[in-house]
Amino acid sequence: MANIPENFYYASTHEWIRVDGNGIATVGITDHAQEALGDIVFIELPEPGAATEAKGEVAVVESVKAASDIYSPAAGEITEVNEALIENPQLVNSAPYEDGWIYRMTLNDENDLNGLLGAEAYADQCADD
Repeated sequence: MANIPENFYYASTHEWIRVDGNGIATVGITDHAQEALGDIVFIELPEPGAATEAKGEVAVVESVKAASDIYSPAAGEITEVNEALIENPQLVNSAPYEDGWIYRMTLNDENDLNGLLGAEAYADQCADD
């Protein structure tokens, strides 16, 4: 069973978002997603300063199996990207919720999070996959 932290929100497309405070949030892909993708070999990171819409495409993760689009769980502005992933994209495999985060953003409206899944609902979705 995949690791699913309780204090995060989850998109049905397998991204997670953690509110860090002051309207800032960190985004990555879930443990379930990285397991399904296999060994990640490249990540096309978004541009800092770019505006994103909820459910809008923001990045691409390439693995030995496939390339997969990454969607923003909420609307806002990308403030930082995890540049460590340029040299070491495997961080997403080894620590998807810690060192393998993809980007940070300022949220336009924290109410966007209300449409996301909690840990239990996301676990149920993964069980049905």
